[in-house]
Amino acid sequence: MSENELLDGKSMDRTLKRIAHEILERNKTTQDLVLVGIKTRGEFLAKRLQVKIQEIEGECVPVEILDITFYRDDLTKKSQDPEVKTVHWSADLRDKKVVVVDDVLYTGRTVRAAMDAILDSSRPSQIQLAVMVDRGHREIPIRADFVGKNIPTSKSERVHVKLSEVDTTDQVVVQS
Repeated sequence: MSENELLDGKSMDRTLKRIAHEILERNKTTQDLVLVGIKTRGEFLAKRLQVKIQEIEGECVPVEILDITFYRDDLTKKSQDPEVKTVHWSADLRDKKVVVVDDVLYTGRTVRAAMDAILDSSRPSQIQLAVMVDRGHREIPIRADFVGKNIPTSKSERVHVKLSEVDTTDQVVVQS
């Protein structure tokens, strides 16, 4: 299996800075803005975006962590009697501009599950999506508002966003 590096750590940092600027430009202010990182890598990307936004605006945007496991549409494949747990937020998402953050946008099913989880427990004014990589091959009509890098791939390839918090290095690679 060959591995091709698309972004190194420095490139990822610049990309996150650009996404932070785009989020601020689109939303005009940090007021009522909440970042929601999808576990696992989306969580750390959201925290990094929080730091970038604070460096730019001098204000700390709240970050929530979302585990979408119980909202996946393939949950019944894992168990005949899955238990769906309600999501609890430390901040109130009602009437907030929520930016869902994830590492790779592929079929759209993870993002759909994240939106289900958010809307099941709250009513934000908007839900936006920020991803490090959009690799195409959507099965559900979802698009990202903020994209680090568009990478056309084949279905047989795998895209990995590696983060130092989880993988000891920062890079985006495609395995074929």
